[in-house]
Amino acid sequence: MKFGPWHPLSTAAAQLPAAPGVLQVRLREGLVRYPRGKSAMIHYAGAADLSRLAAALAASHPAAEWMCRASVGPCAEPMLAAARLLAEFDERFGSCPKIPGPEDMVKR
Repeated sequence: MKFGPWHPLSTAAAQLPAAPGVLQVRLREGLVRYPRGKSAMIHYAGAADLSRLAAALAASHPAAEWMCRASVGPCAEPMLAAARLLAEFDERFGSCPKIPGPEDMVKR
């Protein structure tokens, strides 16, 4: 799956299309410790409207300094596509992406 450019989550709703796709969210800085490695990725989600999903996520985490990007091109089944990405992440890192607590954070 191809993704477009990164945007701050706080402004992403204005940058992303009101179209189906997958949203990928990462920390702006730092990494999260997972059982088999570290990653800045914290969330994947499929939606019928990427702009609305980004707005809802930003509203529910207003202080978060996260970056996000959206899949590009047609995405007929965004929830299924996101589920595949989550399964691949879980296989590689030993758990699904998560919104970290302070105990999960590591420096780059």
